[in-house]
Amino acid sequence: MSTKETDNGVRVAVDVGGTFTDVFVLDADGHTHVAKTPSTPDPMDGVLKGVAAAGVDWKDVTLFSHGTTIATNALITRKFPRAAMVITEGFRDVIEIRRGNRDDLWDTYKEIAPPYIGRRDRLVVKERINYAGDVLTPVDEVQARAVANVIRKRGIKTVAVCFANSYANPDNENRMRDILLEELPDLRVTTSSEVHPEIFEHERFSTTVANAVLSPIIAPYTEGLARELADRGYAGDVLLLHSGGGVMTAKMAEKFAARLAASGIAAGAIASREIASRCGFENSIGFDMGGTSTDVSLADRGELRITTEWYVEYGYPICFPSIEVLTIGAGGGSIAWIDDAGSLRNGPQSAGANPGPACYGSGSGLATNCDANLVLGRIGTQLVGGAMTLDVAAAEAAVVAIGGPLGLNAEDAALAIIQVANANMADAVRLISIRRGYDPRDFALVSFGGAGPLHGVALAKELAIPTVIVPPHPGVTSALGCLLVDVQHDITKMYLKSANEAEPAVVEEAFQELEASGRERLEHEGVTPEQMSFQRFIDMRYQGQWRAMSVRVGSSIVSMDEAIKEFHAEHGREHNYSREDAPVEIYRLSLRAIGTTPKPEMGRRAVIEGSTAEPFEYRNARYDELPDRVSTPVFNRDDLPPGFEIDGPVIIDQLDSTTVVPPGCRARVDEWMNIQITIEEV
Repeated sequence: MSTKETDNGVRVAVDVGGTFTDVFVLDADGHTHVAKTPSTPDPMDGVLKGVAAAGVDWKDVTLFSHGTTIATNALITRKFPRAAMVITEGFRDVIEIRRGNRDDLWDTYKEIAPPYIGRRDRLVVKERINYAGDVLTPVDEVQARAVANVIRKRGIKTVAVCFANSYANPDNENRMRDILLEELPDLRVTTSSEVHPEIFEHERFSTTVANAVLSPIIAPYTEGLARELADRGYAGDVLLLHSGGGVMTAKMAEKFAARLAASGIAAGAIASREIASRCGFENSIGFDMGGTSTDVSLADRGELRITTEWYVEYGYPICFPSIEVLTIGAGGGSIAWIDDAGSLRNGPQSAGANPGPACYGSGSGLATNCDANLVLGRIGTQLVGGAMTLDVAAAEAAVVAIGGPLGLNAEDAALAIIQVANANMADAVRLISIRRGYDPRDFALVSFGGAGPLHGVALAKELAIPTVIVPPHPGVTSALGCLLVDVQHDITKMYLKSANEAEPAVVEEAFQELEASGRERLEHEGVTPEQMSFQRFIDMRYQGQWRAMSVRVGSSIVSMDEAIKEFHAEHGREHNYSREDAPVEIYRLSLRAIGTTPKPEMGRRAVIEGSTAEPFEYRNARYDELPDRVSTPVFNRDDLPPGFEIDGPVIIDQLDSTTVVPPGCRARVDEWMNIQITIEEV
């Protein structure tokens, strides 16, 4: 991996979101600097402006890591080049038939979005491979060249090749790819056997199509960014965060473009796990609440949960391994409203930045969580270091308009709005914890995002979580996550076999083949052998089941007994039952190939017990725990030294967020400058 010596250099991470571009900088002395700038239509321009705002010279940068929403936005808006699909004859409509399921089971009129590639551009070729990988019918080369001619006439520049059973033998797909490149040398060709070599056609085809339509977007962006940074003096690789929680170089991102479709949300999950680990918590829940949405993730024993089937648009799965993050429409700008039954609701609609909450003074009259917090005195009238002044009267009027039909005054209505929002977010935490067999009481809650520290303690109380951790820079924590990851590739191989009948030597040989492939990919990215490591997983299920569970195994397979035992235990934890007398089947072998990158050593401060600080003001604020407003000290976070402790109620302001410590809680600043809040009532 091409990087300069990193011990004495500057490390930069940039997370480009839909509204803001966040920059996190770690200098050679371990000091951190952050910057937050508005995102631009051209993401590259946003990256450059953000780093410039942080005062960084690219010549001093030794490592640059980047999370981006460019792939996600392309799929949401469907702004990608026209693509074609070459398919086995008889399989033309697999991606349109899908699985026949629905996003909303009870709404028969809700239509599924059309496939990313229309039927006219799904072109068929005679070929056939059976389930065992035997070639029954080679590719009809005359027909294949005719298909290439159609693609040429239509001016299509990217193609997905998806043949039946190619996971068992890629020969026919590879031959089709070679014919296309012979006829059209500049064509981008994505084959399903390379992207996702697994059995189910719809999932394999869907993942390959997503990769094909994104490749022409990702490639110019990554190439242009790498070129621009090199011209400015950066001598290392551009590392891009992917869905699985690792990074890959620009060259590999062009090849596996769909892995970037969940780049942004993965960064926050990674950062929350690392922050909790440094505070001594191996079990943690990440709670990232921004302006329009909340992302919830979970780390168990230091490992983030991984899912192998996710989507940007329902019905079109992307099956690259991805950190499991549950996203709901709850944020600082979420709108409070009354439904037809006269009940108070909150979100998922958001006021956004324009027109924004009522307190922005735009005359929107939209009562949001931001307005409710302002009415309750939990946030002040000055935000972003005084760059924005909030209109209290406008917020009260909007909140009263919601509370009136319910017989509530402004203060009680504001409380109700916040309580409904907190209930929605608590349900999201329950889905990713209790529903998966985890007890929230065994976890710490890492609360970040611009609005997260306002609501974190309330959620923890609702769920009996004993500790809340607020990072030093909550609003740019996702950018920090981009600095904490390694180069990573996830490679799979189908292996359908009864676990009791599987020969350990054969399984070991299959893993060694996967490791050889992983080593080749890492070498392609410049990773040295000393930086390489490999993690093995076996996906297993009870015979007759549809879904499989992933079980981590050791570096050498000498027996299947331990893997089977671990599968029973994991199945019992997640599904609340296990059948140790039932036969277990191996479904898939998976390998995680890792190239270690230098990790930042965050500045650790000496803790001075008994440290003191003075509030810069007192504010009358209302809390759920008390019937009346109380005078609450408000501190500037920059004034709080390590070791500082205080009992709630207290409010802590900073440039990118506000932390609320209600009554019954105690806040402490640790050596990493996190605020650790202990909920004494739990």
